[in-house]
Amino acid sequence: MSDLPIGPPVDTTPRPLPPRGVKLRGTYVELEPLHPRHAGDLFRVAEAGTPRGDASWTYLGYGPFESMSALERFLGDFCAQADHVAWAVRPVATGLASGWLTLMNIEPKNAAIELGNIWLGPPMQRSRAATEAFLLPLKLAADDLGYRRLVWKCNALNAPSIRAALRLGFTPEGVHRAAMTTKGRRRDTAWFSILADEWPLARDAIQAWLAAGNFGPDGTAKRRVAEIRASIFITNTE
Repeated sequence: MSDLPIGPPVDTTPRPLPPRGVKLRGTYVELEPLHPRHAGDLFRVAEAGTPRGDASWTYLGYGPFESMSALERFLGDFCAQADHVAWAVRPVATGLASGWLTLMNIEPKNAAIELGNIWLGPPMQRSRAATEAFLLPLKLAADDLGYRRLVWKCNALNAPSIRAALRLGFTPEGVHRAAMTTKGRRRDTAWFSILADEWPLARDAIQAWLAAGNFGPDGTAKRRVAEIRASIFITNTE
């Protein structure tokens, strides 16, 4: 047998595909299978307080949409694609479908899966509902389906997405230069991951941040996710 170094053994059982047609429910948000019927809500939310060309579309390969019918046509194609599972994001506070996200680049044999194709309307950004919307599919993938590599990728110039990845506990893996072309421009892609042994700490910190007791009367969080994560890590290693 060779003396060359090799990786540790892993469970090679292929992971199940994420189920389609399933709602994911949290305290602040519900995720429901994305459908063209969500176009009305989504178009109104996209226009709320900002022009259609607002920054939320800058780094995506699609949008903004000039009309509700254009968005409806896009959703019809987007929802029909077999290579991802897409949900509409519906905050409990408003009841309006206010964004979407997917589990994509699904590799059952490698137990790897990506949370991506994320668009959240301006009113929902930087909210408790947004954080919980990210948590729910990650829990489905890691806790329920047993995926051991959770992936986040974004345009390397997309500072808000990079901040979100780090806040959620993803580890930077580097940048793929000139990885693709988006809207006629070169895109360098930044990669991030959470591995199976890192997931419990990341999950528990997000859940603790979302707890009602972490927020004051004015809705301001008492502790940041990173602070909670560090506290849990220290407690677990003492």
